[in-house]
Amino acid sequence: MIKTARDGDLAIITLDRPDKANALTAGMLRDLIDAVCAADAAKALILTGTGPVFSAGADLADVAKLKTSPLWEELSAAIAALPGLTVAALNGTLAGGACGMALACDLRIAAPGARVFYPVMKLGVLPQPSDPARLIALAGLSRAKLILLAGAKLTAQDALACGLVDQIADDPVAAAKALCSDALAADLVHIRAIKEMLQ
Repeated sequence: MIKTARDGDLAIITLDRPDKANALTAGMLRDLIDAVCAADAAKALILTGTGPVFSAGADLADVAKLKTSPLWEELSAAIAALPGLTVAALNGTLAGGACGMALACDLRIAAPGARVFYPVMKLGVLPQPSDPARLIALAGLSRAKLILLAGAKLTAQDALACGLVDQIADDPVAAAKALCSDALAADLVHIRAIKEMLQ
């Protein structure tokens, strides 16, 4: 359900459970963490999904144990710690706990029909610990409140306007590859140094 591919110094991780809207189980989260950690020598990483939805968040069959699972934060931390450029190529809607992995990436590209929502208020759960700060840094305090407190569903255009996504593209993976070209031509130490200066 998690596919990995390498093209030289580019790593691509794909959520591949389209029949379940790429909903995440505990096992999938562990596999994602392993795949991200295995990409620590890559100059760039693209995270994407198969089908019309990037991820619906937690699998309903697993939701009871995933509500407070540390795996979400472990995954976000692993992505944020990578020295290479990380891009979330959102092939479709990004929802719930899956928001954390996209927020942890350096850049986000969304398909035109994608929506972004994080219904923690409705579900009676807290967001992942690092997500509010990342959300505020990208979209501002007002938009963070709109998403987390009011349960707003942002269109791709809304998300672009507030800075939550960086581009809208018909083919997010192709657009992500284009954005990775400079990093792929650079030295990994140089990429890491610039990322550290931006933090």
